[in-house]
Amino acid sequence: MSASAPSTPSAPLHIGIVGCSAEGAALCYRTICAEGAALLGPHAHPEVSLHTPSLHRYVEALERGDRAGVAALMLDSARRLSAAGAQLLICPDNTIHQAFDLVEPSSPLPWLHIARVVADEARARGFRRVGVLGTRWLVASDVYPRALSALGLDAVRPTDAWRDELGDLIMNELVPGRVGPGTIARFQQAIEDLRSRGCDAVVLGCTEIPLIIDDSNAALPTLDSTRLLARAALRAATSAA
Repeated sequence: MSASAPSTPSAPLHIGIVGCSAEGAALCYRTICAEGAALLGPHAHPEVSLHTPSLHRYVEALERGDRAGVAALMLDSARRLSAAGAQLLICPDNTIHQAFDLVEPSSPLPWLHIARVVADEARARGFRRVGVLGTRWLVASDVYPRALSALGLDAVRPTDAWRDELGDLIMNELVPGRVGPGTIARFQQAIEDLRSRGCDAVVLGCTEIPLIIDDSNAALPTLDSTRLLARAALRAATSAA
């Protein structure tokens, strides 16, 4: 009998990034590429494609409260990425996940949900009462309360004053990549306020916040939604290899 040919490992899944704001999408992309080597060997990472429509289209839909419009933009990116060969989709933007229930049934590809990834991490680390920072649209939504409560965890929103102030800082400074003096301190103070209200961790629920806040300068342990999503995508992509 002839010996059977050795099996050839399959390639990791091709990851498609449905982008919204540039800084968060870029951090997610960099994380996948930089950390892929730990799973796949020197200089290796899964194939990655990124599609991002003009941000103003998302902002206009969000301002109108038009979840269907947000979903249509996400699905357009999903279809373009599928045509480019992607096999798994992620969206490194927490805010637009409020339209996820309208996206998933019509999507050409499977997705990882950023808030579910973060909630899984929160439970794994033993947190019980989690503060949520992000844009005013995200904070007003059920994206994180739904994901966290599904695992028996409490979600705590910032006060309306903090929601509005941080929302402005996110959209006017973090998203365009220009952080003014005093901005980091304001985020730190908002996290301290959540700590005083009994939170034992905080979700960095705008994918740009991890560019200025982490465990080293926050009063609470941080849940970095951007990097957690990128790492979950790496695990999912490489588990098929």
